[in-house]
Amino acid sequence: MAESVISSKLRKATNVFAEKHKVSRTDRGEVLGSKGGFRGCTIWFTGLSGAGKTTISFALEEYLVARGIPSYGLDGDNVRTGLNKNLGFAPEDREENIRRVAEVGKLFADSGVVALCSFVSPYNKDRELARELHKEVGLPFFEVFVSTSLEECEKRDVKGLYKKARAGIIKGFTGIDQPYEIPVNPEVTINTENRTVDDCVQQIVEVLQTNNILPRSVVEKVIDLTVPEENLEDAIKEAEDLPSVEITKLDLQWLQVLGEGWASPLTGFMREREFLQCQHFNCLLDDGVTNQSVPVVLPISTAEKDKLSSCKQFTLRYNGVAKAIIRDPEFYEHRKEERCARQFGMFNDGHPYIKMINDSGDWLVGGDVDVLGRILWNDGLDQYRLTPNQLRAQFREMHADAVFAFQLRNPVHNGHALLMNDCKRQLVERGFKKPVLLLHPLGGWTKDDDVPLSVRMEQHKAIMDEGVLDPESTVLAIFPSPMMYAGPTEVQWHAKARMSTGANFYIVGRDPAGMPHPDPPKRDIYEPTHGGKVLRMAPGLTQLEIIPFKVAAYDMKAKAMAFFDPHRKEDFDFISGTRMRGLARSGEMPPDGFMAPKAWTVLSNYYQSLATK
Repeated sequence: MAESVISSKLRKATNVFAEKHKVSRTDRGEVLGSKGGFRGCTIWFTGLSGAGKTTISFALEEYLVARGIPSYGLDGDNVRTGLNKNLGFAPEDREENIRRVAEVGKLFADSGVVALCSFVSPYNKDRELARELHKEVGLPFFEVFVSTSLEECEKRDVKGLYKKARAGIIKGFTGIDQPYEIPVNPEVTINTENRTVDDCVQQIVEVLQTNNILPRSVVEKVIDLTVPEENLEDAIKEAEDLPSVEITKLDLQWLQVLGEGWASPLTGFMREREFLQCQHFNCLLDDGVTNQSVPVVLPISTAEKDKLSSCKQFTLRYNGVAKAIIRDPEFYEHRKEERCARQFGMFNDGHPYIKMINDSGDWLVGGDVDVLGRILWNDGLDQYRLTPNQLRAQFREMHADAVFAFQLRNPVHNGHALLMNDCKRQLVERGFKKPVLLLHPLGGWTKDDDVPLSVRMEQHKAIMDEGVLDPESTVLAIFPSPMMYAGPTEVQWHAKARMSTGANFYIVGRDPAGMPHPDPPKRDIYEPTHGGKVLRMAPGLTQLEIIPFKVAAYDMKAKAMAFFDPHRKEDFDFISGTRMRGLARSGEMPPDGFMAPKAWTVLSNYYQSLATK
């Protein structure tokens, strides 16, 4: 590249006076983006060409904008095609290039935008100039050194520049015949080798959150409340000496949800402030907006409240065994009718979860929770109860570049499989190389007439054994949450919890989390399409793409489950759950292609066993 002498012709302007804005940064912050507060700053990515600066910068821009944080990426090549097209690559031109970009970044930051500047910027003095420009006006500046080695950058050589530089075609190329000065004290150092882009983005996001640039809700960090193994013995000893209260199996399931981080950023059972936010807004609001549509609360009786109200901490026991310690507890009234009316849209004891609420204690206790080790059920299924962090690790091992989650509480038939396989097809067509399905049956409490978890898991495994779902790109795991049958309110919880696993796509079906109305006439409690509609509008879920459930039915001509075609509706047979259960009880086979034979046998054996009881 020819060196430019333009810089010698630049002249300083005279008779220029800076004017003060009449709108403060605080005022701008309140109206800019969906997360209130001034968040303007400059993040300066530096490193060799091909290190991954722009890739990470643009991924961070996409990540922040999806979460309501205004951001803008300034890339070296893009700036040189416009603002700095009159500059070359001589040292003085590089200096002027960086000065201009630093000034532009400062203006973006002052407006309340997160400015993401991605430039080789090889000289320490130029980067320090950029930092000082921000420091002078009180704007945060973060230097991010993308420390990818020269050897790795040459291997990547996406633009073919290293090859040309080695051949002498390009002169003055950083790392080859011009120096790169390694940053002395960057705020973040990122080695991109053998790491995903998402990991690199999260590293920066955590630093920004620690420095109060970003709210806690933006950080996709799972808050695991389980006491670390090295501290567990001491914690159990402490628990044994504290006052205690016995909890129910349902409470223990919610404790597992909290302990494993499914309800992040909650650090324990909800205090009254969190409960009110959840009930009235379906969100937690204190540190950004986090969707939390269902309350995670612990009911206790009046006698238990009187016993524990003066305690600074106490132990939760299940069947006499210490399971957790609650610290700094807060007691507040359990307004059951109001809770149910807001969560379920009704207050009717014919609804099984509402009945459990009505039968529970008249008080709620919130507080930070230390869970005393992983909660296990010893039912032969604990190996499927993978935590969010374990699932994230498994997806990384599988090199997944997209994770699509399917929530279910019923057996899988080939219509469900058709939908999941079609979702994978769509993702491949969109350019994803390794989309992975999270087949994630709900494993907590369900109503008595639902198929038990052990049977469902055996049936799901049979589906995979027969190749209806690809076992190489499917993870079968159990979601520990109880089922509430709260319709569109609950479906937000199901989606939000899967985000903690790293899932970025979520399949929603007809009448999710719904059930028949307990009173005549025969009807559903919730309108069947509202769950999907609500999900696509729900606050705090914008980073999760919702995949709508296409209607599938049995195609009598094709003898297979297929997407319903209204133009030939006479060819389709809608096999209801009632009819399926009737066939299973009688030992009859469903139509060929409705369900994998091995999976049908599991289901049929279960329903026939009920007839003998």
